Amino acid sequence: MVKRGSYAKGVATKEDLLDAALEVVGRVGYGRSSVREIAEEVGITHAGLMHHFGSKDVLFREVLRKRDEASRARAVEAGIELGTPEHLATTIRANADVPGLVQLYVRLSGEASEEGHAAHAYFAERYSELRELAAQRVRTFQADGKLPAALDAERIATLILAAADGLQLQWLYKRDLDMPDHIDYMLEAMGLVGASATTTEADVN
Repeated sequence: MVKRGSYAKGVATKEDLLDAALEVVGRVGYGRSSVREIAEEVGITHAGLMHHFGSKDVLFREVLRKRDEASRARAVEAGIELGTPEHLATTIRANADVPGLVQLYVRLSGEASEEGHAAHAYFAERYSELRELAAQRVRTFQADGKLPAALDAERIATLILAAADGLQLQWLYKRDLDMPDHIDYMLEAMGLVGASATTTEADVN
């Protein structure tokens, strides 16, 4: 965690600010006060923070992008292939520990659905990449005889992503909803993992 006021005004880099933003948003959520608190964490003004990013939407888009990068790096380090059921399950499990980032993701993804939004291209590219990764994994399972060959891999991938996003939205309304358990159950029911296999993986997000 970045210590409050540990950087002189104008000295903090974008990476410093994004590190601070990840911590603050994960802790306090996606609210108006978050931007000012992020600035305070690194000892610059709200205007100084906006000078780096231009707008709140750009700042939060980059926060999510940095979160994605960290998640992928940790997955690779843990030996978990990107796009696999294990990667999805461990990501959801880790997300349950940072409700503020889940709130940011859910709210910004909805707002960014309008063309012209600062995060529109980010989410469009992210969904496209994740669908392709998941579809490739489904095709691998089909080639191995673990899933019926007649299944449409891209449709299955789309539905898996929809389930994951929808589950996180429901969780924001019902915090005692066990997201990891529901994801594990869905993957087991689809034949994508063995019973309880996902519960042994280390968190990577």
